[in-house]
Amino acid sequence: MVQARLLALLSAAAIFAACSSGGGQAIPSAGTVATSSGDRELTTLSTFSAVDTATGTVVRIFPTREVIDTINSTGGRTTQATTPLLYHNGPIQTAPKIYVVFWGSAWNGSGDPSGVAAQLKAFYGVIGGGKWINSVTQYTQTGGAHVGNAGNIFAGSYVDTTSSPPSRPSQSQMAAEAAKAAAHYGDYTASAAYIVAMPHGIKPSGFGTQYCAYHSSTSTGGSTIAWTNLPYMPDAGASCGAGSVNSPGTLDGVTIVGGHEQGETETDPQPNSGWLDSSGAENGDKCAWVSLINNPAAGGYPTQPLWSNSNNACVQSY
Repeated sequence: MVQARLLALLSAAAIFAACSSGGGQAIPSAGTVATSSGDRELTTLSTFSAVDTATGTVVRIFPTREVIDTINSTGGRTTQATTPLLYHNGPIQTAPKIYVVFWGSAWNGSGDPSGVAAQLKAFYGVIGGGKWINSVTQYTQTGGAHVGNAGNIFAGSYVDTTSSPPSRPSQSQMAAEAAKAAAHYGDYTASAAYIVAMPHGIKPSGFGTQYCAYHSSTSTGGSTIAWTNLPYMPDAGASCGAGSVNSPGTLDGVTIVGGHEQGETETDPQPNSGWLDSSGAENGDKCAWVSLINNPAAGGYPTQPLWSNSNNACVQSY
């Protein structure tokens, strides 16, 4: 597979690149861009945000626990920093809708040994209208409309048996799968979030060592849609949340990571044009891997808090 590295948007990544803690996980560093006519794969990631200069696509990355711990241990970043989120003149999700495409027929058999699909659908089915994600409603777009949180936001899911993901799908291949899902549902609005869920054993480059998931956007059907790369969280173990709240907690990371990405997508569906702080962090980034709980405000599922400007803090309920 032809690869293209990413050019980091955050200048801090260059500083963090050489850092590691006790010989542990090194912080993802800035890369160079190698253009090609083939698929592009994420190979070198910045801390939270990167761009493929060949396409202009911005990717918002959720680093693993080890990466965040290393950043904090070196004094590079405090994830609960008190700087507010600022608006960057782009769209928000005024009427959020979540659509999940379970990519490949493996989801109907050996591709889901831990029961991720059921956990993900149940979690998405209860968070809409609830107090956990309600903090997003304080954020507005041009014209004054707020991020929405009116009732059930889980709009549907299906298993795409017409194709199967390669063992290491590229960014462009995952974006194409999201575009296929948009055509399936016919929703091309800024409020649609397309989750590309990978079965067991499928590991996009960097998953579990550099990041747990990421969200981005892509052009399709004459519109721009939001989409999320959501690999099979149990495959990454503790690096992506297993055992963070419960024991053994095999599925803890499914809702921690899935919730992180959803909170960020609703406030910044077309990165980086929504709500970010002065260092480039979104509402999930600022609270990554802190104060994790089985959250009554999210149906009892494990979640991380989201940043609230109104509270000047990370909150699990609003």
